[in-house]
Amino acid sequence: MDFNVLIEKGEDGYLISEVVELPGCHTQAKTMEELIKRTKEAIHLYLGEDGIIERNFLGLQRIQI
Repeated sequence: MDFNVLIEKGEDGYLISEVVELPGCHTQAKTMEELIKRTKEAIHLYLGEDGIIERNFLGLQRIQI
């Protein structure tokens, strides 16, 4: 499965990832390598053993203000 991940740098210097298709699935780390590893772990925990997503992702839009 493929997922879209938003990555930001927090005020404390930590990198923060959020999986777009999985609300509430996020983590943080000091390095990009560790962040990707932790994000994959968070996805596995979110999906559980059966790997089924019960929510339907509708899309991602960019808006201009």
